[in-house]
Amino acid sequence: MGLYIIAAILLLPLIEIAMFIWVGGMIGVFPTILLTVITALAGTLMLRQQGLSLLMRMQKELDAGRTPGNEVMQGAMIVLASILLLIPGFVTDAIGLLLFIPPVREALARFIIARSNVVIVEGGGGMRRPDDGVVDLDEADWSEKSSGTGGSSGQPKLSPWQDGSDNAKP
Repeated sequence: MGLYIIAAILLLPLIEIAMFIWVGGMIGVFPTILLTVITALAGTLMLRQQGLSLLMRMQKELDAGRTPGNEVMQGAMIVLASILLLIPGFVTDAIGLLLFIPPVREALARFIIARSNVVIVEGGGGMRRPDDGVVDLDEADWSEKSSGTGGSSGQPKLSPWQDGSDNAKP
């Protein structure tokens, strides 16, 4: 998989340059530049329109008490599509425009999810595992101490543990 990503990173700029030369030879330099600017503007407008629609669908799912997993995946693909449209180039623009089509996005989401190991954890109620490095204290477990030696700020020291200068428990 890593080799495919490296190959894409290396080949995509070369393909984009070749497409610019080919399209520029067919329609001219200024129409080619104008077409690139128009696709960037279209990507921005489509992101705004479809992004707002997606946010409303996500809010409906949350209000219904369901996890908006599909909507999050759709949102990620819309952001990717808009980034691809903002990148100058005809190949990235074509891929970006395809990702703005809902059936294409849904098919790609199913493809990615089928090959992913996704675990959705709902609720949890703030429960933590004991091995995650968090010390959970109640009000009675800590006390306020004066910073007698070594404390230059004059502020009381809030600590659940005794400081090293005395052996008394709080």
